Amino acid sequence: MCPAQIALTDTVGKARMTCYARLYCSNAANTGVTSRESRTSVLLDKFRTQLSSGPGFQDFITGVSVNKSNVTAGGEDSEKHAYLSEDLGSGKSRKVYFETYGCQMNVNDTEIAWSILEKKGYQRTADLTEAPQLMETNISHDREKAEQTIWNRLQQLTAMKKKRLKSHAPMKIGILGCMAERLKTELLEREKLVDVLAGPDAYRDLPRLLTVADGGHQASNVLLSLEETYADIMPVHYVPQGNSAFVSIMRGCDNMCSYCIVPFTRGRERSRPVSSILEEIRMLSDQGVKEVTLLGQNVNSYRDMSEEQFYGSDMTKLSRGFKTVYQTKQGGLRFSDLLDQVSRIDPDMRIRFTSPHPKDFPDEVLHLIAERGNICKQIHLPAQSGSNQVLKAMRRGYTREAYLDLVENVRRIIPEVSLSSDFISGFCGETEDDHQQTLSLIREVGYNVGFLFAYSLRKKTHAYHRLQDDVPAEVKQRRLEECISVFREEAVRVNTALIGSTQLVLVEGESKRSAKDLCGRTDGNMKVIFPKDNVALEPAESQTGPINAGDYVLVKVGFGSYRTCSYTEPTLIFSK
Repeated sequence: MCPAQIALTDTVGKARMTCYARLYCSNAANTGVTSRESRTSVLLDKFRTQLSSGPGFQDFITGVSVNKSNVTAGGEDSEKHAYLSEDLGSGKSRKVYFETYGCQMNVNDTEIAWSILEKKGYQRTADLTEAPQLMETNISHDREKAEQTIWNRLQQLTAMKKKRLKSHAPMKIGILGCMAERLKTELLEREKLVDVLAGPDAYRDLPRLLTVADGGHQASNVLLSLEETYADIMPVHYVPQGNSAFVSIMRGCDNMCSYCIVPFTRGRERSRPVSSILEEIRMLSDQGVKEVTLLGQNVNSYRDMSEEQFYGSDMTKLSRGFKTVYQTKQGGLRFSDLLDQVSRIDPDMRIRFTSPHPKDFPDEVLHLIAERGNICKQIHLPAQSGSNQVLKAMRRGYTREAYLDLVENVRRIIPEVSLSSDFISGFCGETEDDHQQTLSLIREVGYNVGFLFAYSLRKKTHAYHRLQDDVPAEVKQRRLEECISVFREEAVRVNTALIGSTQLVLVEGESKRSAKDLCGRTDGNMKVIFPKDNVALEPAESQTGPINAGDYVLVKVGFGSYRTCSYTEPTLIFSK
């Protein structure tokens, strides 16, 4: 009996003895093993051949013809899958109604979503009662009161949906944007108020989601992307008078401020290719648009790395005295480069941008704003607090002193600049002394416009996990009211200095206060009210003509409130 036969009879030490047998068995035994392995290999090859030539998934779908050419040489499916119905996601002329709340990014998101749906055959309606598909883009999720507005509206729409006559197509309610990502569980499972949820990076999936909802199921896609910028989607700009438009240039944020949820609802920073941005702005210029606002959660941290020629060793430049929580970035086409190219497209088109971070205002950006006549001399510098202790807790990356140095530098380079800011009252750990430092900062800077809010804790943020929301609600409200009062005093002082000056105003349309007046905005983004009268035309001032939306008008400043100024003696200098 050979060693191999002995090993196979030993069940206790089978593994060990089998190894031993393979080493010591006779040549005849080795030949037998090799023969069996060869036959097994032949059988496996034959089985693989049968699989590759057999039926695929498409063969099991009724009514779908199999197109073998849809399989590439590498064995991967092409973009067009034979097993999917060609009209899947088609709108079939169904109507969709949008309600957009909150910031300008939500307005731009609506335009992107509508562009995608329009290409699929959907029709947009301004009448809610006509629409079987209702899309709501969310309001700013950083404010508790604003979010409650959406919840209340959803309750109203759900009641309307239940009362809808059976003869009508059933209404489907959807939420788009940040709120969809952050509150997906509450919206779909607990409250059951919506049929469709699409996060800010999932708008391309809307046609499919709506098709699923039409089948009676809830549908959601709130996945975030590291790459999505919708660069190839040309937004459908839905502006009543068509004189201004928003253009998204980047998405997401890397700053990780402790109070802010944006990095968790809109993801990391990624910039849209400059070629795509320029193409959209040229199109808007051809359509007669007179003002474009560049948009981004951190708009002036724009950094295009889409082309190899943009790679380089240059490090990102920050405002002096500012730092970040992330490592300094390298290479890329920067915001100053983009702003330079955008401003050259149409000298008669005003360029604005929002919302910036104070850290991303190196001197080259400021000098460019000062030099170009069509880049508005208005800069938003969100301070959030005037206390170093609170700024550190917020993880803002600067001190009060560095912020004031930046303000001084901005006003030195752009003497006629108009400044605006954001402030949060009652942040975690804020003391009465911290609050007084914020009031003193507002007085020292003197802003033209301000956006002030009481702090509301948001889940997922650094503050939610690491800090304590220990300022009572009534104290937050009192401090907020004091900040608003001081801001108004300073705004009146700053804006009063404009009385007697002549300003260039872009006419927006009829004033909400009176049908006899028109309204518009200065280069510094101050709202103005002036009479709807025929005005002198330059250069022949003896001629007069009517003022229309989209015209540029020279006006002499009169007296107004801290928010608006009344103007006299308007002179029309440019008509579209």
